[in-house]
Amino acid sequence: MSIIQTLNDVNNTFLSRRELICNFTGLGGKLKKLDAVDMITKEFKLSGKVVIPMRLKTQVGRPVVTGTFYVYDNEVLAKKHINPVIFERLEKSKAKLAEAQMAAKESAAAESSSEKTE
Repeated sequence: MSIIQTLNDVNNTFLSRRELICNFTGLGGKLKKLDAVDMITKEFKLSGKVVIPMRLKTQVGRPVVTGTFYVYDNEVLAKKHINPVIFERLEKSKAKLAEAQMAAKESAAAESSSEKTE
């Protein structure tokens, strides 16, 4: 089980966003950006807000990952402030995740149908 430790939590009123810097203990080399976003959303109760992972850095020699996240109230403002390449990468990884889930469902359905016919 990993532990999320908040290093910095700042409300940036000039840019209308919340900036979070957190340590994820015990997940060095295993944490993916979408998983980190899910963990942050659950930990800080940010459902309905746009959470953007800006940086995940693994500390050398320790199983700790330091992540920087920006939390916006609406997606339009986030797209104005942040490089569009970051959004493209997030959408690409979401598409891969959805594709993998669909393949897993199809293989499970195929296995269950083959068991019924035997």
